[in-house]
Amino acid sequence: MKINIKAGTDLTPSFRKYIEEKLGTLAKFVKRFDETGEAEIWIEISRTTRHHRKGDVFVAAASLRLPRKVLRAEEYAGDARAAINRARDTLRLEIEKYKTRRAAAR
Repeated sequence: MKINIKAGTDLTPSFRKYIEEKLGTLAKFVKRFDETGEAEIWIEISRTTRHHRKGDVFVAAASLRLPRKVLRAEEYAGDARAAINRARDTLRLEIEKYKTRRAAAR
């Protein structure tokens, strides 16, 4: 699964590695689509505002492209890593819904 990262903040090598590790765990849920090279994640991490210091100031918006469907998760948190974790969990739930709908259609 290919992971594309766009960061509105500083993207250090350790932060890039963290993102790839966390979102890489979703690969086992889309294994069937990943074999054909169709699964791809686009994630954007940025701050909601420049002047706020407290509250949910980081946003992680992730899009998982699957055959005939794009699954989307957008999560806010006080820490960029927490926003990434929440987005990963939301995408995991969306993948499960997609798989059950696809199985029911057959």
